[in-house]
Parts: sequence; C-alpha cells; structure tokens
Amino acid sequence: MEIDNLTFKKLCKVVYDNVGIVLNDNKKALVSARVRKRMTILGIDQFRDYYDYLQHESSGKELVQLLDVISTNVTHFFREAEHFDILSEAATQWVSNGQKKFRFWSAACSTGQEPFAMAMTLSEIKGMQSADLKILGTDISTQVLSHSRQGLYEEKHLKTIPPKLKNKYFEKRQNGEVSFEIKDSIKKLISFKRLNLAKPPFPMQGPLDAVFCCNVMIYFDNKVRTILINEIYRLLKPGGYLIVGNAESLSGLDTEFKPVKPSVYIK
Repeated sequence: MEIDNLTFKKLCKVVYDNVGIVLNDNKKALVSARVRKRMTILGIDQFRDYYDYLQHESSGKELVQLLDVISTNVTHFFREAEHFDILSEAATQWVSNGQKKFRFWSAACSTGQEPFAMAMTLSEIKGMQSADLKILGTDISTQVLSHSRQGLYEEKHLKTIPPKLKNKYFEKRQNGEVSFEIKDSIKKLISFKRLNLAKPPFPMQGPLDAVFCCNVMIYFDNKVRTILINEIYRLLKPGGYLIVGNAESLSGLDTEFKPVKPSVYIK
C-alpha cells in the first residue's frame, strides 16, 4: 500500500520543520518504503495511524527514529579526494606558521568515513603529531553515529583508501567475516555527536580551522542553506575553509564567504 497524499505531505512537513530536508513528490515512493520500516516494527498498518502515533508519542524517540530512516547516507573514504589535498595543504601551512591547536568539523559525517579520512590526512603532516588536534563529526542519524563510533568497516569499504594509509591506520579483525577497524591513534582524535544542521546556533565554541559540509545542502532549500552557511561562517576562524560537495555551490546565497575554487570557500 502506498502512502496517501495528505499523510505524505504531513510527514514531509514534520521532516522539514525538524531538520530542513525538503521532500518533493518524487520522493513519495522513498518515503513510503522507509516509513513502512518503522510501521512494521511498531505493528502499525496505516500510514495515517503512524502519523497520529508520531504526533502523540511524547518522548520524541519516534521522531528520532523517523529522521534516521528518512536520512540518506551515502559516503566512502576520501570521497572527492581533492578536498583532502586542500586540507593537507592548508594545515601544512598552518603548522609551518607555528600553529599548535587545531579544530575541524565534519558536519554531515554519516558512517564516519569523512572525519576518519580527515584524521588520517592530518596525521600524515609533519609536526601535527605533537599538536592539539580535535575533529568533530556530527550527523542527524543516531544509527550512523553508532557505526562511526565503532570505526569498523568491511574490506570493500576500504577500496578508496591509499594502501599506505590502510596499512598504517587499520587493524584486521576476524569475527566470522573479515573487517577492518580504525586504530585508536585515529579514533581518539574524533568526537561523534548528534547535531541538527537546520537548528542553529550550534553548541561549538570555535574558532574552527576548516569545516567539511559535503553533499548535505542538496537536501535543503535556500532558507535553510543560508542559515547554516552563516552559522559556519561565525564558527570559522579568519582564513578558515568551508568545503562543500562538488555538486554544491554557495551561488545565490547571502554569505560573506569568498570562493577559492569550485566547492572551496574561505572566511
């Protein structure tokens, strides 16, 4: 059974009001399939009954579950590899200038590949080993954050990692199936937190050296994008970088960021 139009629009409004994700009519089948997963778990047969349950469930736990299943999480290690080259170049310059404290943010970290790739990249920089380095990874989905904290990946997910880094920063685990775990030397650099990018101001103090906010703004409208970008601008240090997905741009948004190259901006 497909979701009826009225309930679909109501659920779309719930999602937009809470996390800023825009769900158009072409997402109806996707929403129907993902919401049905929750309905099956709860023993609910009708979509309108699920919506009523969501409205009256006072703890807010079901809302979190709904947002988990609606969120799209597609990522891999060193996705858009040139971004990590830019990160390495900038951080190398900062280290050479005598900077000792570094703060970075992966704003939509999904299952952790992006912040772990950031940590590996930064750990390869001469002089960074003695620095005060911390990376924050945030996502709206509790499920992917749980995966991130484990730092455990199937071998097929490591194909995009340079062999040198794979050998240096992963340990092989054999528990039925072969998997690979990020070493503690990298894990300790990263804190994973749940954060709603559509609801600033954010609790971080800043200043941040660089923010990766990749392939998430495509789900927002310009109102939410502008609010998010201005909050990132506030948190970045002067000369700090914002890196977005290659398919994204700040064009048309009211922002003070200056473009460096496509998908890369500086404060």
